[in-house]
Amino acid sequence: MSATSLSAVPDESRHRWKVLGIGVAANASFSAAFWGIPATAVLMRADYRLSNAELGMVLGLLGLGVALSELPWGMLTDRWGDRRVLLTGLGATAAALASMALFVAPTASSLPGLRLLAGAMVVVGLLGGSVNGSSGRAVMAWFREGERGLAMSIRQTAVPVGGGIGAVLLPALAAHAGFGAVYAALALLCALTTLFSWRWLHEPPDGDVHVGSVVAGVGQELAPLRDARLWRLALGIGVLCTPQVAVLTFATVFLHDFGHVGVAAISACLAAVQFGAAVTRVWSGRWTDRRGNRRAYLRGCSLLTAGVFAALTVLVLLATRMPQWQAAITAAIVAVLVLGGICASAWHGVAYTELATLAGTRRAGTALGMGNTGTFLSLFLTPLAIPVLLAQWSWPAVWLAVGVCALLAHSAFSKPANAPSTGRG
Repeated sequence: MSATSLSAVPDESRHRWKVLGIGVAANASFSAAFWGIPATAVLMRADYRLSNAELGMVLGLLGLGVALSELPWGMLTDRWGDRRVLLTGLGATAAALASMALFVAPTASSLPGLRLLAGAMVVVGLLGGSVNGSSGRAVMAWFREGERGLAMSIRQTAVPVGGGIGAVLLPALAAHAGFGAVYAALALLCALTTLFSWRWLHEPPDGDVHVGSVVAGVGQELAPLRDARLWRLALGIGVLCTPQVAVLTFATVFLHDFGHVGVAAISACLAAVQFGAAVTRVWSGRWTDRRGNRRAYLRGCSLLTAGVFAALTVLVLLATRMPQWQAAITAAIVAVLVLGGICASAWHGVAYTELATLAGTRRAGTALGMGNTGTFLSLFLTPLAIPVLLAQWSWPAVWLAVGVCALLAHSAFSKPANAPSTGRG
């Protein structure tokens, strides 16, 4: 080995943490928009003069945009490379949010129409869908098996961290400066991350993964799309996202309308969910790396989440039947809702590591796109379903349905008989 190559090894080892940092920053920037905007739900409903059904549609369309674009962005990442896709998508997302600040924010003299707001949400989702697969594939390329669970989980902490920042910052901005300031702040975050990505994100120098060439044929690129194991895992990921989506999109409305909790306390609850999710994601990645039990961990998360939301259903029923204990039961509801949000968010890094490992690094972009398609379809459908359940029944029906979804995801995480060994779970 030459002196040059010897000296390059520490540089490569150090640089992979910069790549991971870029992945975290990119996901946090978009997550601040993706999960932070729902934290303004009560204010958005008032400022844009929306019904609950219209609010659910607007929030759901953001998820639909991401769901529609995740798989194409993932396949493009496998063909073009992480750097080009992330720079293109994240920069365009910043531009779209800046346009919303100028043209889609309500003012004293004008109120944007529902169609304009809905269309803008779809566009932001379509462009922001570039972030997940490209940043995830970059991490998979720079880290080895035995480290990837931790690295991907650290990257996934960006989702609750960004969401936590959004939950704390955006409602205050919306209340005091309006939604123009909300969209402008989000545009600035995405623009700064685009600059950092341009400076530090590139392919591993050892040539282990080459994605910029078009030599790889279409048949190879579509291979993950023909793998039933990947689709089953992606479906499980999407279904298990339902509890997380329910908490992060309608917990504000639930706590405000049912529990009569103030905006500041609601923001604190959502921030606690996001912080708890960030901590548990890092822990779960490291724990499953050491034990090789990713599938078993995912099954355990689905059962635990189902149990927590069953308990929440019971508490909400008690609150409606025992008004004399309203204060104490509301405090318990808040605590269990926070716990449920954390349980429903703790598993993401482990699930995406398992999905990308099963597909292989060269096709990780496509596989992660498949998983994220399920995730964001859940984000589209869940906010649409909740107002229907509320109109037909009540909040206990909402949380019971959420728990059932978590239980349904359990079987999707069983280990296929013909799967390669990626862990003992």
